[in-house]
Amino acid sequence: MPSPDARILRGAAIPTAVAGVIAMAISTAVVGGKGLLGALFATLLVMAFFSSGQVALDRLTRNNPQMMMAAALLVYTTQILLVGIVLAVFKNTTLFDTKVFGFTLLGCALIWTGFQVRGAMKAKIYYVQPDASEKKADKPSDSGRQQ
Repeated sequence: MPSPDARILRGAAIPTAVAGVIAMAISTAVVGGKGLLGALFATLLVMAFFSSGQVALDRLTRNNPQMMMAAALLVYTTQILLVGIVLAVFKNTTLFDTKVFGFTLLGCALIWTGFQVRGAMKAKIYYVQPDASEKKADKPSDSGRQQ
């Protein structure tokens, strides 16, 4: 993974983890053990889905950077669809508090997305990458000019 992508990933993962820990502390104090489990599961779910999405986006666009927007939309749509499926599966569970799970999931997803956008804006990645494989023989040189 290129270093700007790794910085973007770290820049989104750290605030999301901090928000998850805060959500776990608040939900434990308010709801108890089931609230802690709900917040923990939601935080881990967001971090797993969104970080794997970033890795998938990096791999999809490594050889074809022109497909970045289409690949990003595909990855993000897939992430949201998978989160929706998980919400539907755990809709009536008694394993954890579903309200805490839902609010923590929403909060962590928004924090991840916001900090991912912030990281991408601050990364200063060039829109046009100069071709590093160009050889000097392909460029016109001064030695061939007539004087």
